[in-house]
Amino acid sequence: MADYENAIEIQGLTKRYDGFTLDSVSFNVPKGSIMGFIGQNGAGKSTTINAILGIIRPDEGSIRVFGMDGREQEQQIKKDIAAVFDELPFHDGLNAKALDRILGGVFENWSSETFKGYLERFQLPYKKKFGRFSKGMKMKLQIAAALSHGAKLLIMDEATTGLDPVVRNEILDIFLEYLQDEDHSILMSSHITSDLEKIADSVTFIDRGRILLTGYKDDILQTHGLLKCTKADHSQIAAEDYISARVSDYGAELLVSDREKCRKKYPGAVIEPATLEEIMLYYVNREKKEWS
Repeated sequence: MADYENAIEIQGLTKRYDGFTLDSVSFNVPKGSIMGFIGQNGAGKSTTINAILGIIRPDEGSIRVFGMDGREQEQQIKKDIAAVFDELPFHDGLNAKALDRILGGVFENWSSETFKGYLERFQLPYKKKFGRFSKGMKMKLQIAAALSHGAKLLIMDEATTGLDPVVRNEILDIFLEYLQDEDHSILMSSHITSDLEKIADSVTFIDRGRILLTGYKDDILQTHGLLKCTKADHSQIAAEDYISARVSDYGAELLVSDREKCRKKYPGAVIEPATLEEIMLYYVNREKKEWS
């Protein structure tokens, strides 16, 4: 396969629906990394992912995967992509034995040995019907299948939602293992930002169909901060210096996107690090500017 710098390159991706528009979305997923794709439910994460997977056709824009054109070389690209969804896409009447046989006929690089290895590791039964699996078991099954045909790109759409923390940690560990091969990349959409804070290299934040922020996670966490002050001091801070402010009877907390600049401009202010969840929350409320 030709050398490429980014596993995914999206430029000006637009899709119009009645009541919702994915509006000129652009971001890259660097090869060999995990990108966290964050935003509230209905922000446009699934629409973007469905466009990458060729499930929907965009109205405008381009998608390149492994350096290839998403539309012209779709079949070639799909061989090397694995997708994991919130809901199990396999019939409840099937079991892992039948699935092993079916997927062996679908993927030319399917490995029964790898699949059985993951089933064993996840303690999943080989002959029990999927209809009797718990949510956690169904998710582990999807991941076992996704990682058993040599895919170079793993796309997760809200895949850890509803799982208990122990199962989530187990799955995150497997993703980090998968990335030991530098040809492997992951795009992981989630509104559970704590998971992404643990493992993502970069983050893209979408809200109401638009990209608000994209870049390396450490840079985003390094530059943003929460400025804490009294209500009186809040009125002294210039509107262009903060994203939005959470105001209560006790004072105000303002998200700033340039911690160092604000430290110099407001030397008496207390500025603390912000989590991805806090950053997301303050950006979502950016149009209100002040909220409680």
